[in-house]
Amino acid sequence: MSDCGCHETATQLSNNGDQARRRVLWIVLAINLVLFAGEFAAGWWGDSSALQADSLDGLGDALVYILSLAVLGGTLRQRTKAVFLKGGIQAAFGVAVLVEVARHAWFGAEPVAPIMAIAAGVALVGNLICFVLLMRFRSDDMNMRSVWLCSRNDLVNNVGVIVAAGLVAWTNSPWPDLVIGTLVAVLFMKTATTVLASAWKDWHRSTDEPINVDASDSCSARSQFNEIS
Repeated sequence: MSDCGCHETATQLSNNGDQARRRVLWIVLAINLVLFAGEFAAGWWGDSSALQADSLDGLGDALVYILSLAVLGGTLRQRTKAVFLKGGIQAAFGVAVLVEVARHAWFGAEPVAPIMAIAAGVALVGNLICFVLLMRFRSDDMNMRSVWLCSRNDLVNNVGVIVAAGLVAWTNSPWPDLVIGTLVAVLFMKTATTVLASAWKDWHRSTDEPINVDASDSCSARSQFNEIS
């Protein structure tokens, strides 16, 4: 059994997979930080709740990616703790967006539709790149799946802001912007619920033992390694 190189192949597969995930996470982290800065500034300039909510989503994603990088290759329990924190971040941002929407509804707002549409369009392109990069890792574990879910939500949010911009221009009313901002907050809360529920299940079966590829599955390991390479 030792002559077949199963252990070496499995170790190589695990190391190579971690490097690939780490590289992709760094790329999507950089993209989301840039998108957050751009959208937040545009949301403030354009007086848009929906755009500010979308920018906070980008910041939340950046924090999620940092957590994912911190626990990559760690034990199941360490990764589950990170997922709990990710769910908490999503819930906190959902509440923050609802507060911002309520503030705009109470004090009034005049969202600028062209700024909303242009900023959301640029963000859509950036988030589509992130979505494609993360897709191959979405089934690895709950840690990577939570990252992919965030990326998927980004696309929905961007399209929502573009729709809101069109409705604001058409109706000359701030309410479409406020409605989309509220829906973004609801999506935050829904994602938080999904992530926290999965983390709770993983917590009960988690240990402090490192996660390794099963060396006995040598044929599968070799084929997956070739696929990743």
